[in-house]
Amino acid sequence: MLTPEQISDAAARLYKAENERQQIPALTLDYPGMDMDDAYKIQKTWVDRKIEEGASVKGYKIGLTSRAMQMAVNIDQPDYGVLLDDMFFADGAEIKVDDFLDPRIEVELAFVLKDRLEGDNITMFDVLNATDYVVPALELIAARCHRTDPETGYTRKVLDTISDNAANAGIILGGRPIKPMEIDLRWAGSLLYLNGQIEETGIAAGVLGHPANGICWVCKRFAPHGVALEPGQVVLSGSFTRPVPVKAGDTVHADYGPLGGISVKFV
Repeated sequence: MLTPEQISDAAARLYKAENERQQIPALTLDYPGMDMDDAYKIQKTWVDRKIEEGASVKGYKIGLTSRAMQMAVNIDQPDYGVLLDDMFFADGAEIKVDDFLDPRIEVELAFVLKDRLEGDNITMFDVLNATDYVVPALELIAARCHRTDPETGYTRKVLDTISDNAANAGIILGGRPIKPMEIDLRWAGSLLYLNGQIEETGIAAGVLGHPANGICWVCKRFAPHGVALEPGQVVLSGSFTRPVPVKAGDTVHADYGPLGGISVKFV
């Protein structure tokens, strides 16, 4: 396990990388012995610094929920990050690419809660009952540390991603909100267009069989720490497409069929 000083140093590196728009080497290069608890402590230290500066927690994102992605990074469980108020963008927004490091877009569903969720025995039905509405969402992910080190070719590990707030950088909500039992959410799907061309497609069943299962997972992960999901919070349940890189001049449109669409332009 890392010392408190090492955790503080790692969080400070990520903070500086974001502020100075300059990627850093993967933390596991310097701390090869770090474990998952260390990674989440680094994430929390980074988030706490943001909160001290005035940001507020608006929810959570859940990542690595598809079996294919878990196999790709050699883990057997998802991860989570924190959504802060300054990460939210409006549907139709123009987003400055230079504000983010290696930005990419993922297609998701967001659950907006009306009731508190807490404990290690939360079921999918508890999640659905506690949800006010579900709405289409795009997640903007970024990499404050190199995905592949330009000098050594070292590929960052899942612990690097967790430390980096699970790569979260932004969220765009849009389309048509629906009640959680209005449709079978497993079959909610999307066509993701990049500059008018279909780049990705997927359905929400790719998220642990049902997108609500990702929220069950995070409740169980939080339970030993006495942390709950609170009314009004937004929870991104996990991507059901691969991340699509974006650059200045790109327009992204996600068509969710009967649930409407989301569009953003990168400048």
